[in-house]
Amino acid sequence: MNIGFSPSYGTLNPTSQNTGKILNPEESTRKAPGRKSSPAECETCKNRKYQDGSDENVSFKAPAHVDPKAAAGAVRAHEQEHVSNAYSKAAQNNGKVISANVSIHTAICPECGRSYVSGGTTRTQIKYYNEDNPYQKDLKQTDGLKYRGMGFNAAV
Repeated sequence: MNIGFSPSYGTLNPTSQNTGKILNPEESTRKAPGRKSSPAECETCKNRKYQDGSDENVSFKAPAHVDPKAAAGAVRAHEQEHVSNAYSKAAQNNGKVISANVSIHTAICPECGRSYVSGGTTRTQIKYYNEDNPYQKDLKQTDGLKYRGMGFNAAV
């Protein structure tokens, strides 16, 4: 299941390209060969927005701009919300989180060539126990017999 950020790109304004207008302060003003603008003048980076595409109750449900320098931390924190939700869901429904994997994605801006965090994906696997299932009841009973006496303490 692919959940997490999905970047929403702003549209380029052709009249503001290569005007020398600083849109992203503290970024390089050097224009790389083959690129439309420098990172400081990049309209795409200035208008990049992040939005969550999952059906969970997490941050970034509405598109929001994140400073490119803070995007990595924001994406990691957002994906951690999905992991926390999986643990809560498992605890409420008699389950156990088997695995939780988070991937952070990067991309290259087509306008200025800067690399940026483009989003993240969280994959969780939850095992639910069905106490009404006769096979599960039998497994629980045989496990009890199998592990009985394993906690023996002779230092009494």
